[in-house]
Parts: sequence; structure tokens; C-alpha cells
Amino acid sequence: MGISELRQAGPFGDAARLETGTIEADLVQRGTLGARDAMLARQVQRHCDADVGRILLAEGLVTRGDLLDAHARRFRSRRVEAEEIAALPPLAVESAPHIFLRYAFFPVTDHDGKPAIVSGDPETLAFARAHLPEELGRARILLAPREVVQAHVAERFAACLTAAAQARVPLIESCRTWAQGYGRRLALVMVALMALVVLTVALPRLVMALLVGWAAFTLIVSAMFKLAAFAARLVEGPVAPALAEPVEQMPLPRVSVLVPLFRETEVAHALVARLTQLTYPKCLLDVVLVLEEEDDLTRATLAQIDLPSWIRVVVVPDGHPRTKPRAMNYALDFCEGDIIGIFDAEDAPEPDQITRVARQFQQAAPEVACLQGILDYYNPRQNWLARCFTIEYAAWFRTILPGMARLGFAIPLGGTTLYFRRDALEALGGWDAHNVTEDADLGFRLARHGFRTEMVATVTEEEANCQPWAWVKQRSRWLKGYMTTYLVHMRQPRLLYRQLGAWKFWGFQAHFVTALSQVMLAPFLWSFWLVFFGMPHPLDPVLPRVVLGAFGALFLAIEVLNLTIYAASVTGPKHRHLMLWVPTMHLYWPLGAIAVYKALYELVLNPFFWDKTKHGLSLRVAPPPVAKTASDQRTQFP
Repeated sequence: MGISELRQAGPFGDAARLETGTIEADLVQRGTLGARDAMLARQVQRHCDADVGRILLAEGLVTRGDLLDAHARRFRSRRVEAEEIAALPPLAVESAPHIFLRYAFFPVTDHDGKPAIVSGDPETLAFARAHLPEELGRARILLAPREVVQAHVAERFAACLTAAAQARVPLIESCRTWAQGYGRRLALVMVALMALVVLTVALPRLVMALLVGWAAFTLIVSAMFKLAAFAARLVEGPVAPALAEPVEQMPLPRVSVLVPLFRETEVAHALVARLTQLTYPKCLLDVVLVLEEEDDLTRATLAQIDLPSWIRVVVVPDGHPRTKPRAMNYALDFCEGDIIGIFDAEDAPEPDQITRVARQFQQAAPEVACLQGILDYYNPRQNWLARCFTIEYAAWFRTILPGMARLGFAIPLGGTTLYFRRDALEALGGWDAHNVTEDADLGFRLARHGFRTEMVATVTEEEANCQPWAWVKQRSRWLKGYMTTYLVHMRQPRLLYRQLGAWKFWGFQAHFVTALSQVMLAPFLWSFWLVFFGMPHPLDPVLPRVVLGAFGALFLAIEVLNLTIYAASVTGPKHRHLMLWVPTMHLYWPLGAIAVYKALYELVLNPFFWDKTKHGLSLRVAPPPVAKTASDQRTQFP
């Protein structure tokens, strides 16, 4: 509840009850703020981990300039602007640049030769001083807007911060060293391909039998894995059921949300409109729109929008690789929150999503470092591809992932509607800037270091990729990232086994190996349709027809299982219209076979290339709806 809602509660306090020496008392005394609003801000503060000044700014009752002037009077100091900060000689201290960014401060020598601290957030000065030498403990404070201080730090330490964004993750857990072995990797692949071609020409039926055998084996493992997750999901019931409200609720924490944008002019206005629907107290919300330096179009588009005080833009200096995880690594240090969330440009989160996440974190065990929400689509009726994509996501996020979590497996993350405890995220080094599925990689790095991920019953709607080639490009990036993630984590299998334990280690193998094998070898499995239609099969000279029929029956039975999971996942009121389209999912997956061979090609020749997904396609048909408030429907199965 904000000040505007509390005003309806009738008379509340007077100026005499304001504590002298506070920011709000100063503002009331000078006529900038009404006494009643000052008292209401104090009331709001009881439920929010925010200072009164931030509450007043978020409510639009004061300007940032008003607050800076009040703080300047409090410290008996002055405001400084960007030009003056740049002219003041910096003081050499041992603190790292990311500390300067997080707490928005910078030590300088003032015009009179005395040390001073330029601060953009006076409420965090105690944390800032903890990272400075003792002799600076009494240094005078100079006030400047937070974004001005951070921009100065970013410019001064541009090279250092850019390099750190590219290499935050420890080398052993990153794929960035692959850039150094291009020639060797290409030579090994060429040798392997030549060997496969020679072997296939010499012994075609043997190669065919081996590939079919491996495809059948991984098909069985995949089916058992899905069946176990499906059964666990049925037993569990709702995804992360609504938590019981505590008797005395803790104050809500500050939350930062990173929204990476790159050439998103089509959805920029819709994005800001959807973000304003969030009901989390704006004094605790810190939305960071992360832009690439060379993306002038999106920057120009956002410049035309009157952004509220709790939404700001951070521009990432150009560098290599130009990927979403690198951009988020850079922007992480600019964040104010103790919880870090991720949205995509086209996302439409439920309005109460962040409140639910914050409360679940407050009641979760300390080792729960990540909460993953449910992803859905707001354009499932656009065409057949959008319908199938929606069915796939319903099965994955409403059935398989919750089942995996219930069984105690480590789970790959979904890229958006993710929330992390900041200390855990920073301890792991953020995201691997070179991995094009940084979300899946981070999910397993969390598990390797003793953290857990839980599902949370909140939905974010996205735009289903509804054009075939755009779908292939997006899926090839995901598959390439899966291959990369598997190879990186399997560098030292024994270490991975010790860190994950037997159960999670074999779950990791079952998930990645079967997922990649099935999409690569799908054409070999489809060959068993020949058996059902009584047509010759390439393995007829090797295997009896009865055996081939058994393989075909297995293939068909597992297809029925998959269709059952799809059907069960769309039985809810929102997705019921998709039930008739479930049988067509068998025609949907051939696109994946195209995508996986594109992914293999890029893995060898261009492993860090980010094949960007084009957004805004559904806007040509109908604008995305504003998400509704949380309801019982979202916690139902599916």
C-alpha cells in the first residue's frame, strides 16, 4: 500500500510528531512537503526496507533535486554536477570499481585540497565507508544524482568493468577459452566427420544399427525421466502453493529487475506499460533497462518515453561477445536490490509477481538461491506454430520442471521470470558471458555450489515465436547452449560428481544427453513409420521384422506418453482450446532437427554467436493483454 491509498484512511498525525533533523522534517519546514504526507511516508516505511526520501520520490511527492538539497543541508555540504565531479582529482583507494557502482560513491579531493566523498545515495554511506580507509571516515560528503555518480565511475573504469563483465565466471566453469582453440577444434571435427563418412560407406548397416540403438536407448531413458517427473508433478499438486502469511511480516526487500534490450524498438513502449502494472512498492523497485552502446535506435525510442524514477537505463560499452549474459554481468553492479530478477523485452508478468517472490524468499531456506516462475505465451492463437510452442512450454514449465524439482534434480533455468539472492549470484560470478544459454548453465552452477532452485506459482506471458525460420534460429541458439553447457560441466566429471552427488549427476546426464541425442537422431526414429506402413526398412537385412516391429511399438508407445503429458499440461481453462492441437506435436519437432544441425555447425565455427530472437511479431495481430492479478488458476494443474 502506498501513500495515495493511505490518504483515504482519514487524518493521520501532524508536523509536531515529525522527528527533527530528518529529511522529511526539513522538507516540511521548507514547504516542499505536506506534514500529513510525511507522516504517511513513515507509515509506509514500516512495511518497506526503504528510506523515507526514496518513498517520497517514488510517490512523486518530491523531486530528486529536492532530496539532494535536503541531504546537502543535512551534511552542511553542497550538490555537485557531472562537470564538477570530472574536474575534481580522484583519490587513490583500494576499493574495486564495482563497490563504487553498487553504493554510488566516489572519493575525490575537493577544491580546498581536503578529501571528500561524492555520494549518490546518502543512505548507504555506512556501507560505502566500510570499503574506504579510516582516514576518510570523516571526509565531507558531496551530493550528486545516483545516475551521475555511477556514470562517472563507469566512464573512469570503463576498461576494467568491461573486462570484468566478460570474465566474471571462474575459468574452469566458463566456455570462454574456446576462442583460443578454433583451429584445433575445426581439425578434430573434420577428422571425426571423415572417419564417420568412411565408416558409413564401408559398413552402412552397422552405422545405421548403432545410431538406431543409441536413439532407442536415449528414447527409453528420456521417457523414464519424463514419466517420473510427470508422476511427481501429479503427486505434488500446485506449483509452489501459496505460502501461509506470517503472523508478523518482515519488511519487503529491495528488488532490482534487469531487462536486457537489443534492437527492441517494436516493444519498448509496451514493455514500459507492462512494467508500470507491477504492484510491488515502487520505492523498493529498481528496474534497469540494459542497452548495448551501439543500439542507438532503442536508446532513441526510450528517450521519448517519460520513465518513472524507479526505471532507469544502463548502457553497456561495446565489446566481445555481444551477448545477453555479458550485458547482465555489466549491469549487475549498478543494481540496488538484494534480490535480482530477470525479464525479457516482450514479457508481461503478473502484477503481484515480485511480491510473491519476495515473500517466498523470506520464508525459504538460505540455500534456496533462485526462484523460477512459469513462462507462458500471450499469442497462442496466432498460428499453428504458436499453438505448438505454447503446448511445449505448458508441458515444460507446468509439468516437467516442477516434477524435476520435486524429485530433487538440478534444473535448467528458463532465462526470464528468474529471481536470485544477490549474494549467491555474485558469489558464483554471475553469468558466463560466452554461453548463449546462460540460464541453463547457471542453473547447474547453482547446484554444483550447494544452492537450490524452487518453482514459484507466478506466471509471465511472453510472445511465442510464430515464424518457422525465426523459431529455428532461436531453437538452434538454445541447443548450441545446451551442447556448450554439457561440455563445460563435463570437463572434470569426477569433480562434477562430487559437487552434485550421484542423484543430481545422473539426472544431469539424463537431461542433457537424452535431450540432445533425441533431437539429433530423430530422423532415425521416424524411420520406424516405415515398419508400421509395411514398407522396407534399411535394417531389414540385419534385424528380424519382429525386432523392428518391437522398436516401432516402443517408439509409438513413447509418443503416446509424450502426447499424454502435453494433453495433461493444457487441461486448465486458459489452455483448454489447445487440446485439439496436441496430436500435431509430432509434426512440430522436425523443425528441431533442422535447428540442431545449425547449432552443431555454429558450435564448431561460431560458438559465441548470439542469433537474436525477433520480438514484436504478435503486435501486428493484436497487442499483448495486461496480465491479470494472481488467481487460483495458475496454481492448478497444469
